[in-house]
Amino acid sequence: RGSSGRTIMQSAMFLAVQHDCRPMDKSAGSGHKSEEKREKMKRTLLKDWKTRLSYFLQNSSTPGKPKTGKKSKQQAFIKPSPEEAQLWSEAFDELLASKYGLAAFRAFLKSEFCEENIEFWLACEDFKKTKSPQKLSSKARKIYTDFIEKEAPKEINIDFQTKTLIAQNIQEATSGCFTTAQKRVYSLMENNSYPRFLESEFYQDLCKKPQITTEPHAT
Repeated sequence: RGSSGRTIMQSAMFLAVQHDCRPMDKSAGSGHKSEEKREKMKRTLLKDWKTRLSYFLQNSSTPGKPKTGKKSKQQAFIKPSPEEAQLWSEAFDELLASKYGLAAFRAFLKSEFCEENIEFWLACEDFKKTKSPQKLSSKARKIYTDFIEKEAPKEINIDFQTKTLIAQNIQEATSGCFTTAQKRVYSLMENNSYPRFLESEFYQDLCKKPQITTEPHAT
């Protein structure tokens, strides 16, 4: 009796183990599939970013600056070395100072549907360099209608008081019209979008060092 009881228990345990194994095998299979799916999505994402990047590189002449010659235009197209790309993680200004870095950041923001922040910042940079009072006045109105006023096509997220102040300032435009708003948008990008950009697949891809495959030496 004792031995047959043990046999029944062993059989029950064996069946229980078998039963437990089945879903594990299933999940292992689905885990492999989901891994493949993730990789596919990653490749698609990188492809989309690269398409946007090439667009921003082709249109990389900073507003207000004289049109660049062919040579400097080509330099903007040169993919940075992993070491150069890694420098962008040291400070937000490092990223904005690089033509390729700026284009890469713009492509990233476009993928997050918040490119209006960098576009506003660039428009302000151009605005501050404007010397002619007439141009200053017309540019101020354009920035206001594009980014500041309610329901603007690229409305930025700033408080009501700042918006009201800008509306008053542009009546007699000076180069400091948008200083407060520009600082807020810069801070918003530095604290939110910039860290996400550094964690993105796109940036990680730029920082990857090419793998050097060495041939085994014949003995």
